[in-house]
Amino acid sequence: MEKVNEIRNAQRAEGAACVLAIGRANPPNFILQSEYPDYYFRVTKSEHMVDVKEKFKRICDKTMIRKRHLFVTEEILKANPSMITYGEVSHDARRQMTVDYLPKLGKEAALKALKEWGQPKSRITHLIVYNTLALSMPGADYELAKALELDTTVHRTVMYLVGCHAGPHILRHAKDIAENNKGARILIVCAEITAVNFHGPSETQIDSLIGQALFGDGAAAIIVGAEPDYSIERPCFQLISGTQRTIPNTDGAAFSEIINMGQTFHLRKDLPCLISDYIEESLVNIFKPIGITDWNSIFWIAHNGGPAVLNGIESELKLDKEKLNVTRHVLSEYGNMSSIGVLFMMDEMRKRSFEQGKTTTGLGCEWGVMFGFGPGLTIEALALRSVPLLD
Repeated sequence: MEKVNEIRNAQRAEGAACVLAIGRANPPNFILQSEYPDYYFRVTKSEHMVDVKEKFKRICDKTMIRKRHLFVTEEILKANPSMITYGEVSHDARRQMTVDYLPKLGKEAALKALKEWGQPKSRITHLIVYNTLALSMPGADYELAKALELDTTVHRTVMYLVGCHAGPHILRHAKDIAENNKGARILIVCAEITAVNFHGPSETQIDSLIGQALFGDGAAAIIVGAEPDYSIERPCFQLISGTQRTIPNTDGAAFSEIINMGQTFHLRKDLPCLISDYIEESLVNIFKPIGITDWNSIFWIAHNGGPAVLNGIESELKLDKEKLNVTRHVLSEYGNMSSIGVLFMMDEMRKRSFEQGKTTTGLGCEWGVMFGFGPGLTIEALALRSVPLLD
């Protein structure tokens, strides 16, 4: 037993896992939200659906989105007409697009993170890859490891179909790996494209219209490790503790199906209320040991599931308006990128901190929270600690 404890103690790192570098990428194609209703109904050959188009315009106007980057172009839709009509069999074409493109988009983000980190790729010990639906064997983790020329001994993990809380979910797993494997350096790559859930309008499926108005495409890469070498590494956030909460009796509040027509979304109207009603419980779970009860004293990296959710959280927790500025900025410029959004926000927050002359990465706050929510209905939260900004 003494020998086992000796081995285990030697395996463990000291101190909290840290975010050491961040990279991000988007497809070059983007469209302004103000132009999207006309574009959407034209490319789906649905301009005869006048009432539905007017409803879609109102939905787009309420999203507070300025633009979104989208992999799917008019040329792609012309080459894949089965994607245009709601309900038509088109899953195979959509899946192939994600299998082909997501590793490329993920590689672009990963190379930026590796460049910022500045260390040899041979120091990467673990690779965690997440996307919603690029299902193949070998998977996107294998393709990325090969494309990045990572060592063949890298420990690969691939995750699918977690949902919009995948950002903090994956960081929590990376934290556990980093703190229990001395010297580990984990490369996380999350990539999403809406090819899997782009559908033409339906007069009966309003949920689908909400998805068409909200979602955008992107990729983010993060390098995580404990015991940073400050002579060559520049940590920006410590990962302190995480919590996951499934709200009872909410199976149908947000759920998705993978069927012949691709991926569908179904959202209950009371979803914003459910999130705002239960978010404080998650905050108490992770911040009570730290002694924090004032939610305006922390920085916020909140999943941008839509204005109604953000407004509900602000009202329930009595947050100052500026607390969700970073979240609203990413929503405005990129839309809801599912698992990717909170990782973009983390990058945006440290950049703003530097531009505003703050001494730490949390816009003047030492402690902060990253949270997301997804099917289940599941709330996932992660307590973060900002670290000093270094030139």
